[in-house]
Amino acid sequence: MTTILSVDVHDVRFPTAAAGDGSDAINRGDYSATYVELRADGPFVGAGFTFTNGRGNEITCAAVRALAPSVVGRSLEDIAAAPVAFWRSLTADPQLRWLGPEKGVIHMATGAVVNAVWDLRAKVAGVPLWRLLAEMPTDELVANVDFHHITDALTPDEAATILDKGRHGYAERLALLERDGFPSYTTSVGWLGYPDEKVRALTRAAYAEGWRAMKMKVGGDLDDDVRRARIIRSEIGTDALLMMDANQVWDVDEAIAAMARLAEVDPYWIEEPTHADDVLGHARIQRAVAPIRVATGEVAANRVIFKQLLQAEAIGVMQIDACRVGGVNEVLAELLLAAKFGVPVCPHAGGVGLCELVQHLAVLDYLRIGASLDGRMVEYVDHLHEHFVDPVRTRDGRYILPTAPGYSASMKPSSVSSFSFPSGEVWR
Repeated sequence: MTTILSVDVHDVRFPTAAAGDGSDAINRGDYSATYVELRADGPFVGAGFTFTNGRGNEITCAAVRALAPSVVGRSLEDIAAAPVAFWRSLTADPQLRWLGPEKGVIHMATGAVVNAVWDLRAKVAGVPLWRLLAEMPTDELVANVDFHHITDALTPDEAATILDKGRHGYAERLALLERDGFPSYTTSVGWLGYPDEKVRALTRAAYAEGWRAMKMKVGGDLDDDVRRARIIRSEIGTDALLMMDANQVWDVDEAIAAMARLAEVDPYWIEEPTHADDVLGHARIQRAVAPIRVATGEVAANRVIFKQLLQAEAIGVMQIDACRVGGVNEVLAELLLAAKFGVPVCPHAGGVGLCELVQHLAVLDYLRIGASLDGRMVEYVDHLHEHFVDPVRTRDGRYILPTAPGYSASMKPSSVSSFSFPSGEVWR
């Protein structure tokens, strides 16, 4: 039996704003993580985190501390025996739930804690998280999903059917990933704060390294967006994919008008064209800009928002974030919803450690749920991987399958110490 004895939380921040890394139409931040360590009565430490953008990270850290009593003293065996009850002890606390419910800071803190529990479970089992999940019996996977508020779109029986179907061809799909890796795209070429010369140079370098799908930020001056899009398209040719991300800055009519101009460079998708909660707005944009796909989900608050986006046929690509929602359990619900509605999942990554986490989720989706690579790609951003014990690896524009036990969430102690705010040496 493995019992969780304590919850340590660290406010870790990286000074990325000065270089323009991560810059878009609305964000100019210092990539940060609310980093959680679950110390147990065995040799393993469960690591998890949620990603923030600098100021405010201290608030998420405080929320983790508020949730800690629901975790300390629990055994992994008890959690595994009643996973939804455990999840609801965090998301449906009769007092803390008021701060959401199931959204915002309190839900992101929940994600950090839940991710750390899964990291610990995979380490104890001695396997990477994707394998722990993908090889679970169907009934156990279904038992990890909270179907509350989504049964009008997905029932437990429907989820079981999807997961049982995912057993067929499992070995062949796994062999393909072991040989070729998982398809990816890079966002490192097109941050809004980069000058044209840097955009051109980074695009040219990425193409030479094997990337055939790239994403740029839009939502600033439209003439500038068009000019930068032309630069990238001229470097990658007509066969590579070019995606765009507006980071919610446009109103609905603005988004439709902007994409009418940007359509000249043949964008594959427009990401977050308007407010993240505007389901009907996304649906209207999707109808207007087709065949360009609308993609969103990186800040979708919970599985209920995803349910509505899918029911309204508002998106052609569903993005998931590993720690915006309530951790692995809620992501399972989202992946199953996407499979039910036949919408491909392309996880959001970048930031601090998001690439490390979502690779496991994308692999799980391919091996057991969506069971297809058609239209599937994982975002890749070449930032901050050196701070992780088991960093993501890529080859020829594809993710290499992670093999180390756990969720690839553990940060190097030296990085946690140096970049902790405000006492770390980087911030002194």
